[in-house]
Amino acid sequence: MSERRRRAVLADGTGADAAPVHLADTVDRVARAAWPWSGSGHGQLAVVLVALTVVTGLVDAVSYLALGHVFVANMTGNVVFLGFALAGAPGLSAPASLAALGAFLLGAVAGGRIAVRYGGQRGRHLRTAMTFAGALVLLATLLAATFGQPVAEHARYALIAPLAIAMGIQNATARGLAVPDLTTTVLTLTLTGIAADSRLAGGTGGHPARRLVAVTAMFTGALLGALLVTDVDLVLPLAIAAALIAASALAATRLDGRAARANPGSASGSAMPSASPE
Repeated sequence: MSERRRRAVLADGTGADAAPVHLADTVDRVARAAWPWSGSGHGQLAVVLVALTVVTGLVDAVSYLALGHVFVANMTGNVVFLGFALAGAPGLSAPASLAALGAFLLGAVAGGRIAVRYGGQRGRHLRTAMTFAGALVLLATLLAATFGQPVAEHARYALIAPLAIAMGIQNATARGLAVPDLTTTVLTLTLTGIAADSRLAGGTGGHPARRLVAVTAMFTGALLGALLVTDVDLVLPLAIAAALIAASALAATRLDGRAARANPGSASGSAMPSASPE
């Protein structure tokens, strides 16, 4: 091949060395197109919230199976359990349900305060909230390792409280970030949307792929958490949850970095796009 021909091949990117680059670009474009939140304006934030949805399944598996039939993220379940317990149903504890409800509300207040302070800076908002939530889940992990399994009845409150506070922070944060179909802790409306917006129901179809991703994420966390609690120990699912939250906080730092590069004249990070009703 002449030198002129070689230079032309390198210039238009059709040489053998360029093939892996083109393949990688093609795979990346296909992956982006297949991602249900592609083009929604939420970027990598949806990936982070899917990971946090897995966290919900993990911690609720721990709390229900190892802490006395109580949820630390699913507050609808706790309200129902509270009613059952007050009616005298066996195996349920009104004090445990009340403790989880109170701690969750405390966490939601904290998450709301974080949202008020950093609401216009999505990366910083998420990073701050997940730093607090991660610290609380890590505390619960260390306490669980200290208490051992089964957890004594009086000791379970030391685990319920930090976990429920962390989930309250997470829920309030997801609510403030307002990524469609990703509340991270609630699936009732998500499942309703799959059915009610379907073509079968006469709807437009909505965004079933987004909703199915959210359902699958929580199911995966719950399944993994239950397997680990019953076959290994409750410490491991809590450690995985803490690691996922820590990874979310690190990802939020990258969101800030991208926002700064996109808006070099602004130090406030990425402004929150308005969320259209789903």
